[in-house]
Amino acid sequence: MNHYHANRFQDFFEENQYTSFKNYLYNYLLRKMAVEKNLKSENIELILEVGSGISPVIMKSRDIIYSDLSFSAIQFLKHSYGKGYYVVADGMSLPFKSGVFSHAISSEVLEHLSDDRQAIKEIARVTKPPGHFIVTFPHRKFYFAIDDRFVDHFRRYEINEMLDRLKDAGFRPMTIQKVLGPLEKVTMCFAVLCFSIIQKFQSEKGKIPRNLVIMNIFSSIFKWANLYYSIFAWIDARIMPRSLSTVLLINSILSNKPKENN
Repeated sequence: MNHYHANRFQDFFEENQYTSFKNYLYNYLLRKMAVEKNLKSENIELILEVGSGISPVIMKSRDIIYSDLSFSAIQFLKHSYGKGYYVVADGMSLPFKSGVFSHAISSEVLEHLSDDRQAIKEIARVTKPPGHFIVTFPHRKFYFAIDDRFVDHFRRYEINEMLDRLKDAGFRPMTIQKVLGPLEKVTMCFAVLCFSIIQKFQSEKGKIPRNLVIMNIFSSIFKWANLYYSIFAWIDARIMPRSLSTVLLINSILSNKPKENN
C-alpha cells in the first residue's frame, strides 16, 4: 500500500495466525460496511480497488481487480480469496488502459502516498464517465498522532482538501458519510502503544513460542470483542458532529476527464 515504507500493522498481521485478526478489526469492519452500502444499488461492470493490501473492502464480487504495490499482499489475496483479478501496481501510475472501470475504491490508501493528487488523477483516467470513485480517508489534521506515524501516514485531510483533489481530477462529490468518530482515535492510539510494547518485548526476548489452543481462544475472543465494539464505534460516529469524525467516506462521480499530463 505505502509507496515507500512498510506498514508495520500489515507486517504484524501477515503472520498466518494474525491475518484473520486484522480482518475482524472493528474499524475495518465499519469501513467495509460503509463501502459495500454505497455499492449496493450500483450498476457495476468492473471495479478497481486501489491499495487493497491483505484486507480488501470488497469481497463479494467477481468483477473486481485488486491492486497493491506489495507482491506479498497480492499473492496472499489470490491464495485466500480466489475471486476477481490481482495486479501488483503503483497507485500513482496504474498499468491499465483509460476508461476501463465503472467503479474505483480507495480505502485508507491515499494518505500513504507521496503524491496523492497524481493517484486520484490516475484513478480518474482509468474510470469511464459517469463512473464512481469511493474513497475513505483519515479526517482532521489535529488528530495526527502516534497511530498515524506508526503506519507511516504522510498526512490526514481536512474535508475541503479532499474535495479539492477530487474536483481537480474531474470527480463530482455526491455524498459525504461519517464512518468513524473520536472513539476510534483513542482506541487506535492505545492499540499502537500495546503493539509497540509487544514488538519491543519480542525483539529483546526473541520470538515467543505460541500455544495453539491459547491462540485459538484468543482469536475467538478478539473476533467477538471487535464485532461488539464496532457497534459502539458506529454509534460514536453517528452521534458525533462531522467536524470530529476521524474517518470520512466520499462517493463521487466522474463528470469531467482530467487534462492529460504533458
